[in-house]
Amino acid sequence: MKKFFEEFKEFAVRGNVMELAVAVIIGGAINQIVTSLVKDILMPVLSIFIGRVDIKSLTFDIPSRLTGGQAITIGYGSFLQTVINFLTIALCIFIIIKALKKLQSLSFLKKQEEEEEEKEEKLKTEDLLAEIRDLLKEQAASKEKSDLPDKLDDEH
Repeated sequence: MKKFFEEFKEFAVRGNVMELAVAVIIGGAINQIVTSLVKDILMPVLSIFIGRVDIKSLTFDIPSRLTGGQAITIGYGSFLQTVINFLTIALCIFIIIKALKKLQSLSFLKKQEEEEEEKEEKLKTEDLLAEIRDLLKEQAASKEKSDLPDKLDDEH
């Protein structure tokens, strides 16, 4: 049993689980914000066009012989309210993700520019070192030729 709790503790403290917990809490908060946005701002504006603020009460009655003449009531208003909430949440999340991607791309571009500058500086240094190496080789080669006795040069 002790091993079980140790494994659970290791699982619960792992980074992904903590990030998921934070995401769930933030998701709940966003849900409340969006619900208020729809209920208190969007629905009053929509009420201008549909004639009522609370669309949850919208129904459609279908007469039925199977129910003894009682009409079957389809409450499509609640469904419409849920669809509006979903679309609003989806729009908010889309905007947030788009903004985050933009920030990441800006950050990525900055890092990429810094890396390119570092590469250019490194290339300049490498080019200078290569030139120095080549000059040293030329000097060493010319020095070796001048150090050879004349007789060896004639024999070859």
